[in-house]
Amino acid sequence: MERKSLFRAALATALLAFGALCHAQPAHGLDSPLAMLRDAKASLNLNTSQQLQWDNAVAQAKAAHEALRASLGQVGAALQAELAKPEPDLAAVAALADGARQQNAALRTSARDAWLALYATFSPEQKAVVRDALKSGIERMQAHRAAHAAPQAGSD
Repeated sequence: MERKSLFRAALATALLAFGALCHAQPAHGLDSPLAMLRDAKASLNLNTSQQLQWDNAVAQAKAAHEALRASLGQVGAALQAELAKPEPDLAAVAALADGARQQNAALRTSARDAWLALYATFSPEQKAVVRDALKSGIERMQAHRAAHAAPQAGSD
């Protein structure tokens, strides 16, 4: 019986490590600044230099997202491999997840800095377009979350 409890505790630890890696990574879905700005791009009237910076920032954001997906796959594969062993080395999985988290954080920071460098070149009018796009996107995100949270509130 004690061995089952130990295995359950180890499995819970591994899942928490994997879940922490997943939770620490921002999604590039509806609530990402990139998604919020995509629709406003035409209104920004970017000059040639800004367009090049935009393209670079998009490329960096996509590369960071792809690196995240790859590292999640590696951590997941490592977790599965360890769980197939009689005595999984959960510390090794946690170390791999920590390394992936650090690497992904550096890529996300680089992508963010590219967006901030572009934003720094914007005129006051362009900054107003960005502000309005982000406000609108945040409002949509909050409404989406509220709509999905409401049914769960009554199910307790």
